[in-house]
Amino acid sequence: MAKVVAVTGNEACANALRQVNPDVCGIYPITPQTDMMQRFASFISNGKVSTESILVESEHSSMSACIGAAAAGGRVVTATSSQGLALMWEMLHIASGDRLPIIMPVVNRALSAPLNIHGDHSDAMGARDTGWIQIWSENAQESYDNTIQAFRIGEHMDIRLPVMVCLDGFIISHSIERMEYLEDTEVRNFVGDFKNFLPLLDLDKPKSYGPLILTDLYHEYKRAQHEVMTKVKDVVLDVAKDFEKLSGRKYGLFESYRLDDADIALVILNSAAGTSKDVIDDFRNKGIKAGLLKPRLFRPFPYEEVAEALKHTKAVCVMDRADSFGGYGPLFMEITSALYQLKERPVLINKIYGLGGRDYMPSHAELVLNELNDIAKSGKTGTIKEYIGVRE
Repeated sequence: MAKVVAVTGNEACANALRQVNPDVCGIYPITPQTDMMQRFASFISNGKVSTESILVESEHSSMSACIGAAAAGGRVVTATSSQGLALMWEMLHIASGDRLPIIMPVVNRALSAPLNIHGDHSDAMGARDTGWIQIWSENAQESYDNTIQAFRIGEHMDIRLPVMVCLDGFIISHSIERMEYLEDTEVRNFVGDFKNFLPLLDLDKPKSYGPLILTDLYHEYKRAQHEVMTKVKDVVLDVAKDFEKLSGRKYGLFESYRLDDADIALVILNSAAGTSKDVIDDFRNKGIKAGLLKPRLFRPFPYEEVAEALKHTKAVCVMDRADSFGGYGPLFMEITSALYQLKERPVLINKIYGLGGRDYMPSHAELVLNELNDIAKSGKTGTIKEYIGVRE
């Protein structure tokens, strides 16, 4: 039976980790993630979990400790944000290359310089090619649900890959929302017991992790790593089906909102999707067929499914809360790649919004939807990439 609570996103994720009761947790603070690991550390000290905490001197060390613990044969978690994720960057590749299913909530925050502690997506977008599965969350409920599902996905015997669960800094991590917790026993039964795969501590069957591989096999190894990623989508959907039976909450590779008959559409991640949905309702009331696509699984990216969902639209704006300096926004580039294969495709524009925690307002969504409506009528567009909500 679900328990209705009012909690922050950080508290929700910490509670999900408590319910799973992992073997090892690498702990290092960084705003706005600190509160999450602080809460989980209290669960450890109060005996509510049997997790072994490793208090380290940096995020690089935290991921290094997690890699060692996962290779040894443990169920392992950590969490980070921003510069912390950037400091882990070297080790992220090792975790995925060694097929270690470490679960890591990432509380998305802007990267320095200049120093900024507020939410945008530049940290996780910078790590998108490190071989980690990435799942994105609109609110505290989704952050909690995605964290629970991440264990089943990453630890699946056909996958064995690390997973980032992304949630917006402060907007989700520190805002109190109404949400529903599952019972502890339900979560543990859903996640199941951890299954070892080639653990280093199996002394009867010696093995090595991360050996030197030169030109003879490295290319083949990386192709094999990609092929594992191609299996992730099906596992994500299978896990989502089981989770729906348990919770009544439905998940997919992405969420479509009023998209089936839409002429114009926004593509937007995380918390800003909620604001956009309200404005889309207003446009529908005015007779304008607007819709929204909110990606959930960003890595691996579901190109074919996204193309199918957007192919009937006339104009689409991809909203990026991160920038690729000298290029288009990272989410825009993925959507463009998905739609490129279509013979007939919508006109695409890119808006950069909300960097460094700048508010994304209903007026911004309204502005963009009006522009899309004009494009849909004329078939013409001006500047492809623009910044919205920016001071001139």
